[in-house]
Amino acid sequence: MTSKNWAGNFSYSATRLLEPTSVDELREMVAATPRIRALGSRHSFNRIADTTAVQVSTAGIPLDIEIDEAGRTVTVGAGARYGEFVRQLDRAGWALHNLASLPHISVAGAIATGTHGSGDRNGCLSTEVAGLEIVAADGGILTVRRGDPGFAGAVVSLGALGVVARVTLDIEPAFEVRQDLFANLPLTSLTDHFDEITASAYSVSLFTTWGEVGADPVWIKSRMDAPAAAVVSGKLFGASRVPVQRSPLAGAPAVNTTVQDGIPGAWWDRLPHFKLEFTPSNGEELQTEYLVPRRHAIDAFEAVRALAPRIRPHLLVSELRTVAGDDLWLSPSHSEDCVGIHFTWQQHIPEVTALLPDLDAALAPFGARPHWGKLFETDPARMPRLYPRLADFRELAERLDPGHKFRNEFVDRWLFGA
Repeated sequence: MTSKNWAGNFSYSATRLLEPTSVDELREMVAATPRIRALGSRHSFNRIADTTAVQVSTAGIPLDIEIDEAGRTVTVGAGARYGEFVRQLDRAGWALHNLASLPHISVAGAIATGTHGSGDRNGCLSTEVAGLEIVAADGGILTVRRGDPGFAGAVVSLGALGVVARVTLDIEPAFEVRQDLFANLPLTSLTDHFDEITASAYSVSLFTTWGEVGADPVWIKSRMDAPAAAVVSGKLFGASRVPVQRSPLAGAPAVNTTVQDGIPGAWWDRLPHFKLEFTPSNGEELQTEYLVPRRHAIDAFEAVRALAPRIRPHLLVSELRTVAGDDLWLSPSHSEDCVGIHFTWQQHIPEVTALLPDLDAALAPFGARPHWGKLFETDPARMPRLYPRLADFRELAERLDPGHKFRNEFVDRWLFGA
């Protein structure tokens, strides 16, 4: 079997792809397979989902959406893409607290890697998890709920504990959002007023190419029950409001982006940057991201800017977002409010690969943690310092998967130092 990831920058090594259509069928497949890895929406840019054995996709298992209004949760099949069930949730009057820029990604994949949206008070998508149903090595179902021992280690797990079959997520009453874009934020405004800018709305994204302009555009998403000050005043520290629809990628068509220009819409149709029905972002690209403790944000920006002459020839755009800290053991935003420094690269594979060690070295002094699903070159020896609960996770993994059925080279290298 040969298949590629979404970006097409590498081919999986798996010998077979299993595609169950029910949880019972999934359990039988896992029990009968000596080595297996879960495959999500293929939106990872590294080998986190790869294996030389067997892959399994849960995308064919029915969503079976169950809303518990009293408990304020929704339970859904883990292979669902966010864009596939959020409209049903909204029609029932409920919402998730946040979404990533792409609605195309799977729930289980986003959770397992600590994927996030933006917002000073918004945790990563994994923080929505209230419970997991995991298919264990013997095919049995392990149910873990918030508050259970080991729950904080089971959520962001990189697929090393089993195959997640169903996920229970926190929900809140549905809300509306408007998006407003501002152009040409001065560099001095970015460095001098970063905290004020990111605190100005429910979700803020700043796009940059590390040139003379601080950010262009600045993408502000405001809840209609709490409009952003910049939206009310039309001013954002020297940036000018953009009156037309724009893509964050210079020169790219805006038709695939969600509606802007201050027009209110449902949370699921505004919090992502891109529409489900279009190919997300640029398609043929590479991605890298580091989560940096917020207290080091400006110094980290300067460290990246020092590499700008090497970065810019291979860059499409960078995005700066904020993420609230959490208690999940392997979350890149564990225990610290963070700033995500994201790089969307042109598909210049040799050049980007050569640049990654120097980018990692530049951000290492600030305790930067790489996004698990993106391209990075971090010394595995640094992982125990970056993740103080890593030893606890290793113990949990050995207890739940003593035969190492769910491991692969990626997990062995980054989590177990093997």
